[in-house]
Amino acid sequence: MPRVVGVVRGRRRRPIARLWRVVRGVLALAIAWLALCTVGLLYLRFFPPLLTAIQLQRWIQYGDPPGSQSGFVPLRTLGPNLPRAVIAAEDTRFNRHHGVDVDGLRKALADNVRRGRLWRGGSTITQQLVKNLFLGTYGSFVRKLFEIPLSLLAELILGKERILALYLNVVEWGPGVYGGQDAAEYHYHVPAAYLSRDQAARLAACLPAPRRRKPQSMNAYGAKIRGRME
Repeated sequence: MPRVVGVVRGRRRRPIARLWRVVRGVLALAIAWLALCTVGLLYLRFFPPLLTAIQLQRWIQYGDPPGSQSGFVPLRTLGPNLPRAVIAAEDTRFNRHHGVDVDGLRKALADNVRRGRLWRGGSTITQQLVKNLFLGTYGSFVRKLFEIPLSLLAELILGKERILALYLNVVEWGPGVYGGQDAAEYHYHVPAAYLSRDQAARLAACLPAPRRRKPQSMNAYGAKIRGRME
């Protein structure tokens, strides 16, 4: 009888041991990925990105040409209006948080519950940058788990000015259109430095759905962003 009980207990332990091995493997992969992304952030502190996760994803999905046609454009070259419009549209507390805006997440969660659907995520510009660089658009819940520590690391390694410059160079603004310089030339046929406040606000209004929205149709939201810019 004792031998039978021992066998039963051994069989019970095996699934738990296998599950623990799987959990350890997943944790090891997650830690390795975070370490690799940290090395990427250190590189991006001094050098422009060669290819982002979003660009690779769109290349595979739609055959969009990867990368910006204009190359990396310094923040000062983008002019005053586009950076202000993007902050006003995407992250009004950009200069006050440390990568994750807890109040913004709480408000977004309450808004989603009230609407009964996932309407907005409450992501900061820093979170959107790491999503663009390393994560792509798939797997919202799992992606958020990686976004948060990566965003905190990005704030420590890069700083606000570099984060904004990188974001404005890699963010998608239409099929195959990446970065503010390409967006200004594609939609308005002028360099980003020559965008008016209205044009910059309309471009910023496209960011939540850049493959569907056109700046020419962003009348109401563009006006709202201009008000925030004031």
